[in-house]
Amino acid sequence: MIVGSTKEDLTLEKRVSLTPETAKNLINLGLKICLEKNYANHIGIDDKEFEKVGVVIENSSNEVLNTCNLLIKVNCPSDNEINYIKENTILIGMLNPSKNNDKIQKLIRKKVSPFTLELLPRITRAQSMDVLSSQSNLAGYRSVIDSIFEFEKAVPMMMTAAGTVPAAKVLVIGAGVAGLQAIATAKRLGAIVSATDVRAASKEQVESLGGKFLMVDANEDMETSGGYAKETSEDYKKKQAQMMREALKKNDIVICTALIPGKPAPKILTEDLVKLMRPGSIIYDLAAEQGGNSAFSEPGKINLIDGIKVIGVKSLMNSLPLTASSLYAKNLFSFVRNLYSREKKVFNINLEDEIIEKSLVKKD
Repeated sequence: MIVGSTKEDLTLEKRVSLTPETAKNLINLGLKICLEKNYANHIGIDDKEFEKVGVVIENSSNEVLNTCNLLIKVNCPSDNEINYIKENTILIGMLNPSKNNDKIQKLIRKKVSPFTLELLPRITRAQSMDVLSSQSNLAGYRSVIDSIFEFEKAVPMMMTAAGTVPAAKVLVIGAGVAGLQAIATAKRLGAIVSATDVRAASKEQVESLGGKFLMVDANEDMETSGGYAKETSEDYKKKQAQMMREALKKNDIVICTALIPGKPAPKILTEDLVKLMRPGSIIYDLAAEQGGNSAFSEPGKINLIDGIKVIGVKSLMNSLPLTASSLYAKNLFSFVRNLYSREKKVFNINLEDEIIEKSLVKKD
């Protein structure tokens, strides 16, 4: 059985699905691998490093697509690639079904089996495959680094002969994987950190990292059975806005990470709330590509509002492509290992396996 991967559109995506380390691990399972020429040159990995572990390098993407039984990608294939993918191929990636529904239905009509890793169930056995967590971890870290760069002031408290510099105050909205990493990074750099989340269960996690948890007084259960946040009621939103009014006046940097699976990001910071912050403050919106948690945030832009920088993030993993690729490739390897039967030497789409059943995108 042959695993293949082609280059992504580098104007949009710098990550790759395979590294020499994970290629070697897949070959040790008994699989063959073929890659498009100059597959990972842009992140400093030469084709020779792949060839050393036994990977076959093809001259074009079409040769890879015509050869492989299983195709691994970061994003959904282009229309041109779909035309060349063989029938009965298995496709694995972050396919974003809601955005790419037409492409995925086209793949299904070609008898391709598309697996999208965003739909993995939150169970112990799937943790090593959890691409959302591995990539969000990096996003949380990078959000703090970028925010501090734009802040242009010292972060930790400094006591000098010339006087004391107070510590910067950071508020993190959303205490999922990205938010928790942002809290940990900001604390390590000496900031005073607070955080809020609609899920009451996140309070303990925030406090374990040294952050202060800000909670809305409500009787609603805001957590789904899968552990994700769900949409809040109008009454909750009013109470949340009141809490934010007090918090925003005190904080220098706000990092927005709140997302609701399958829906636009909740708009938590209205125009009036944003303007409560002091000039020189930073709002860093990791949810900008999903609609944004903050007013004035646009993907890939920094908007200056009354002296407040509102930073809308776009393709953040492109700023850490080598590290992000390494983690993503390991997640993919774990998924492929679960899918592949070494004894029968076939990819086994066993729908009784919760991981396989939940991540397979089905017709309509």
